[in-house]
Amino acid sequence: MSQRPKTDFDARAQSWDDANKVKRATDMAAAMRRAVPLSRSMKALEYGAGTGLLSFCLRDELGPITLADSSAGMRAVAAQKIAAANARDMRVIDLDLMRDPVPAERYDLIFSIMTLHHMPDVPKVLADFFLLLNPRGWLCHTDLDVEDGSFHGPEVDVHHGFERGTVRSWLAAAGFSDVSVGDCCNIEHGGRSYSAFIAVCRKC
Repeated sequence: MSQRPKTDFDARAQSWDDANKVKRATDMAAAMRRAVPLSRSMKALEYGAGTGLLSFCLRDELGPITLADSSAGMRAVAAQKIAAANARDMRVIDLDLMRDPVPAERYDLIFSIMTLHHMPDVPKVLADFFLLLNPRGWLCHTDLDVEDGSFHGPEVDVHHGFERGTVRSWLAAAGFSDVSVGDCCNIEHGGRSYSAFIAVCRKC
C-alpha cells in the first residue's frame, strides 16, 4: 500500500447503509452461518464494524457483540442504531489495531467484513486477532479475491483483494488451525461483479 488517500468513512457514514451493502451483509452472514456453529453462548467482536450491518444480521444468534471501528462517524451511526433497537447486548468501541494496543478483553468469535484490505499490515492484525480470542475461539473474515483495482479506484490506498493461498499462509503463521478459505458470494459494485471469499479458522 502506498500513501494515496484512504476512504473517508466519517463522511460516508450517514449514507452507508444502502441496498447493496445491506445485501452484502446478508449474503456474508449466510456464509458465516454455514461455516461457524454460531451460539448464544459466544461473546463476539466485529472488527471494522462500520455501522454494524453484519452484527445486526447475526445478533439473534450470538451473545454480547462488541462493534469496533476506527471511524467516529461510523461509530456514531452504529450507536444510534443500537439505541433505536434497544440492543443492550451490543456496544461500540474505538479500536484500530494499526494504532492501538491489543485490548485485555477476550472473545469466542471475531468476525469482519471487507476490512482487512484497508489494513496496511494484515499479518499483524491477524496475530492480534489470535491474542484477542479465547482458546477454541473462531475467526471469520470475508473479503475480496484479487481484483484489478477498480473496486475502490486508483485514488484509494487499499489492497486490491487477496490471493486465497496467501490468506491461508498468514492465518497459519499467526497460529490458527483448521484454516479454510472458500467461496463466499459475489458483490455487485459500480456495475461489475466481484468475487469474495470467506476465511474461517480456530485458535487451539
